[in-house]
Amino acid sequence: MPYTGSCHCGAVAFTVAADAPTEAMTCNCSHCHAKGLTLTFVPDAQFTLNSGADKLTDYQFYKHQITHQFCATCGTQPFALGHSPDGPMRAINLRCVPSVDIDALTINRVDGARF
Repeated sequence: MPYTGSCHCGAVAFTVAADAPTEAMTCNCSHCHAKGLTLTFVPDAQFTLNSGADKLTDYQFYKHQITHQFCATCGTQPFALGHSPDGPMRAINLRCVPSVDIDALTINRVDGARF
């Protein structure tokens, strides 16, 4: 069953054509830690940007492997773009998906600070 999410002000909204995840990832790199991101990864083909393309601003750091996208109005990062061995992917910030209970997820911790 697809799930939806948005930035804080609602200008950027998206749909993922997949079941809501039961697991997620947190990372202790400087970026993820500062923003408190809780992420799941989906193939780009399962992602649809419903609104707000004109409101998105990009940010890249370190090796510039991931394009972090955030709303220029409210500053929320609902998702990012990147590549996996299987092709283009999206990193979905599950804190921007109201139907996901973060406390019910199995959290996998990644030591991104050591990358």
